[in-house]
Amino acid sequence: MNRILAIIGVVVIGLGVVAISTMYTVHQTEQALVLQFGKPVRVVTEPGLKFKTPFVQNVVIYDRRVLDLDPAAEEMIASDKKRIVADSYVRYKIIDPLKFYQTVGNETRLRVRLGRIINASMRSVIGNYTLPALLTEQRVKIMSEIKDRVNQESAQFGINVIDVRIRRADLPQENSEAIYARMKSEREREAKENRAEGAEIGQRIRAEAERDRTVLLAEAQKQAQELRGEGDGLATSIANKAYGGEARTFYAFYRSMQAYQASLVTGEASFILSPDSDFFRFLTDIEGKRRTRSPRR
Repeated sequence: MNRILAIIGVVVIGLGVVAISTMYTVHQTEQALVLQFGKPVRVVTEPGLKFKTPFVQNVVIYDRRVLDLDPAAEEMIASDKKRIVADSYVRYKIIDPLKFYQTVGNETRLRVRLGRIINASMRSVIGNYTLPALLTEQRVKIMSEIKDRVNQESAQFGINVIDVRIRRADLPQENSEAIYARMKSEREREAKENRAEGAEIGQRIRAEAERDRTVLLAEAQKQAQELRGEGDGLATSIANKAYGGEARTFYAFYRSMQAYQASLVTGEASFILSPDSDFFRFLTDIEGKRRTRSPRR
């Protein structure tokens, strides 16, 4: 009895293994290639539960989604003989699993061969353009040409290259440093020229300002001398009119008062004068008439 149960168990397990080997599942994002003794038998693109001959056939699954490839950056030469480092990435899709299996077999081998094709295509296309063209709107045209070339070369692998993009196009590090040093020296030269021109302009402005200052001072001094001369002349004329006219007595009185103030107010001076002296004539007579001396008897 135990032997029979053991045999039944072995048979059930064997049937289970056979059933498992017979069935396989294809996901919506996948496509399958059925091989029989290593030779392709059919391509399965519809998702769902599928069946195959156990132990004779095996299934290779490929992704049917858009895949990415990021090749290493390569140094290239543009048409203007300038060396640049171009970094790109590619998006592709497996459209023919049978051709893909027959040419490359798996994605690892495809990445190696497709990377070489991409670099060769980029060298060929970029060699026809200058470095400034890669930095302008022509970059779109350049990437389109590269994509077309890559598609022509990679059609043998059963894939379709959807897009090729140049992520970065820069000068090599040593070239960048040399250009930076040249730009720095050029800017320093321009700065020195600007400073020299500024100093020259400043000196010219200062000289013109000093000249204008000298002219203004000379004209001001001239006008001051003329006004001072006119004032002195007018004062002399007024004084002459005053001393020679009706106000002669008043100005004599005013001058005598000034003399009294200057000599008598401080109290430090002593005078020995005759009362009949002209110096005191306004003290005895407001009109300042000279007194006649009476003859001595």
